[in-house]
Amino acid sequence: MDYEAQYDKIYRYCYYKVNNAAVAEDITQETFLRFLENSTYKENGKELNYLYTIARNLCIDEYRKRVSEELPEELPIESAEEAIVEGLDMRCALAKLTSMERELVLLRFVNEVPVKVICELQECSRFTLNRRLKQVLKKLRGYLEEKGAGK
Repeated sequence: MDYEAQYDKIYRYCYYKVNNAAVAEDITQETFLRFLENSTYKENGKELNYLYTIARNLCIDEYRKRVSEELPEELPIESAEEAIVEGLDMRCALAKLTSMERELVLLRFVNEVPVKVICELQECSRFTLNRRLKQVLKKLRGYLEEKGAGK
């Protein structure tokens, strides 16, 4: 497994969850420290699943610590006008999804996590995951078409 490539993906996943660059960096580092301390999953060939499980649990712990603070909904946007409009439309569409649906989009399409790993993380079959992803994409398309961004 390429640890550098996975580091970036785990960081992106953590940033999505906590929406704070410094905290996401800390969680990512802690994820890899914990991952490297335990060789059980490495021997079983479930390294990627183990990495995301650690990261998810650490993000949940961080969220619980900051329960009194409200996490910002939006991520920083690039400066080009068209990118801003498209980004806002996409954010609005993503905001209409449930947190589980947003997580599926992040894992599958942003971090390109293999279907098998997502199935293990979500504790579902490939068929169920495929159906959920199709439903999420259909919802996103519908939201974007409402805004006129999907055309």
